Amino acid sequence: MVSVTLVRHATLLVDLGDTRLLVDPMCSDSGVNPPIDGSPNDRRNPLCDLPEDVEWDADAIVLTHLHHDHLDDPARERFADAGLPVFCQPEDEASLSETFEDVRVVAESVEFDGLTLTRTPARHGHGEWAERMAPVCGFVVEASDERLYLAGDTVWYDAVAETLDDHDPTAVVVNAGAAQFEESRPITMAAEDVTAVCEHTDAPVVAVHMEAINHCLLTRDGLAQALAETAHDGQVEIPDDGETVEL
Repeated sequence: MVSVTLVRHATLLVDLGDTRLLVDPMCSDSGVNPPIDGSPNDRRNPLCDLPEDVEWDADAIVLTHLHHDHLDDPARERFADAGLPVFCQPEDEASLSETFEDVRVVAESVEFDGLTLTRTPARHGHGEWAERMAPVCGFVVEASDERLYLAGDTVWYDAVAETLDDHDPTAVVVNAGAAQFEESRPITMAAEDVTAVCEHTDAPVVAVHMEAINHCLLTRDGLAQALAETAHDGQVEIPDDGETVEL
């Protein structure tokens, strides 16, 4: 059994086997950070508070990249002395080692507490924007017969399809929200990207990364309405902050 608790935005608590992973923690209070520049929405970030009574206890932290909406200063402060292993892509090791004592680079795959974590490619946008937003990654987390694909901040492209083919996940988490700038196409999954994932796998899909940062323009209702026009609305879970999805 796999369960995914959406804390807020891309911050997840993943229970797989007997192990709990904290993914991409953002702990800032609502409105304490300025809006991301270049967006038609100028609200301060985060747009909402953390849910009450978050149980932060975890066995390890998994980071897909170091943008502040995936690891902010309050999260660094909260977990700096927790002694948790922090799994990351190679490019982030130096920065993370300034804060955390146990940084573990995932070059390809690593074993931890009965789990296998495999780093997967991601493309955080299109064209030059993907280059500007790099480096980013995703992960497949495997235990026994369960394989959870955490796609990370990516749009739909060939490598996502290849990851689905190669790992045949039993569940998928996608970062939706269609984050974008006035001069860019979406840099995270829009509704059509989520639909493309569903067309490529029969696994249940959990869509997160919405309604918390000002340049994420696709809402939960917007995604649900778009999926209702396809054959995949029953395949996708769109949790509220604080909600746990059993997979």
